[in-house]
Amino acid sequence: MDTKDAYIKHLENTISSLQKQVDNLTEMILLLRKEKFGSSSEKTPKSEIDGQLSLFNEAELEDTSKPEEPIVQKVDGYYRNPARTKRAELIKDLPVREIPCDIPEEDMFCEQCGSGLKLIGYEKVREELEYIPARLQIVRYMRSACECPKCKHSEHPFIKKAESPSSLMNHSLASPSSVANVMYQKYVNSVPLYRQEKDWEHLGLALSRATMAHWMIRCSQDYFQPVIDYLQKAMISEEVLHCDETPIQVLKEDGKKPQTKSYMWLYRTGQDSSRPIILYDYQSSRSGDNAVHFLKGFHGYLHTDGYSGYNKLENITRCGCWAHLRRKFVEAIPDKKGNASRTAAEVGRDYCDQLFHIEKQMKQLSAEDRYIKRLELEKPVLDAFWCWLDSVQPLKGSALGKAVTYAKNQKPYMENYLLDGRCALSNNVAENAIRPFTVGRKNWLFADTPKGAAASAAIYSIIETAKANGLNVYTYLEFLLMYMPDTDWQNYPEDLEELMPWSQMAQEICKR
Repeated sequence: MDTKDAYIKHLENTISSLQKQVDNLTEMILLLRKEKFGSSSEKTPKSEIDGQLSLFNEAELEDTSKPEEPIVQKVDGYYRNPARTKRAELIKDLPVREIPCDIPEEDMFCEQCGSGLKLIGYEKVREELEYIPARLQIVRYMRSACECPKCKHSEHPFIKKAESPSSLMNHSLASPSSVANVMYQKYVNSVPLYRQEKDWEHLGLALSRATMAHWMIRCSQDYFQPVIDYLQKAMISEEVLHCDETPIQVLKEDGKKPQTKSYMWLYRTGQDSSRPIILYDYQSSRSGDNAVHFLKGFHGYLHTDGYSGYNKLENITRCGCWAHLRRKFVEAIPDKKGNASRTAAEVGRDYCDQLFHIEKQMKQLSAEDRYIKRLELEKPVLDAFWCWLDSVQPLKGSALGKAVTYAKNQKPYMENYLLDGRCALSNNVAENAIRPFTVGRKNWLFADTPKGAAASAAIYSIIETAKANGLNVYTYLEFLLMYMPDTDWQNYPEDLEELMPWSQMAQEICKR
């Protein structure tokens, strides 16, 4: 009889295990269908927002400490208003070319009495936007040479020549404007070099993609890298930073197959920084040692995602990202039909939504006031969330199980943003800063060599830092390429301060 009962128990366990596998596989299929055919937006549907406050009643049942919940009547959805700028505002900074429409000389008479007509003025009929295509021209520097007529016939004739600006590259047609245009097209407009090659042909110059690549690599090494090193030192002195990383494929890398992933790391200052800095760093691996090396000397708050490699950093306070945690719960929400009951994944998402809603209301506050308000309004929500999380019993291996596990593993870092009002609830600013690279990667697909990848990192750093400081990107690229060749930064590194995007000169010349 005992053998029979043991056998029945074994069969029940087997059935239970198989049922869990079926549930996991069913969920996996539903998630794959959702990814392929469903909306990719992570926004909470408006129909679900009004009811999300019920999750606090649910949490109170499990929370023995009974923290005081913030009083919220309604959480409005996010609406993006269409831009309706007036025409005058759109064209206010554009030059104007007026075309007078005059009456022919033979018609300048009065049709009533035959007297001659006198011009009394013009009236505006309409305005049109005229496109002026780019054109190429050669800039030839002519240096004057002067001699002393008195010493001309002596044993030591004296001749003095005028100074001329240094060239970007000796014996090259490259100029600040042409190189800046190549960089702007590729890294801002995401136009690969082979397409730019066709554009140069249409302008009347057979400029090969190899030449353009050489221009970018040389200029990034000789002129951008000193600027980036200076920016990196300024970044290390900040107290709040954000970090992220994304894959990049490099075809010709020693000791690695072309299909192997390399990584582009991104570091940027916090939103409250008076000197916004965004730096890219190409590395052949995703090892946390890369962040340790780049951020050597930094001892502040570092916002990251859940990647464990950042644990190698010492003497820093790591802040987790609630946007990443929320995404885990969003991915676990199944497709529902009708008025189905609220799932645990939706409850977890709504807790995150509540935090983001409160944070949005404090956007205009100072760091000190934000610190106080967070403790007052967000700490109770956090206490309720962690208490609710302990009560969730998800299916092992399911999407909800992965979300719950991720949240519990990241708990030591998720509340550190409360320690300083300058810290952020999420790492979204880093993700937004790295997005131009990911968009460009869809067009040019890969880097050919490590030098090319490093050059891309340098150029993206200059471009995104210029954007963050409100500069016209093309103008700032040209500005650096114009002044750097004659800047003695090796002996006088402090001279680079005048070329920083926040400097008065850069702001006056390159302001957007």
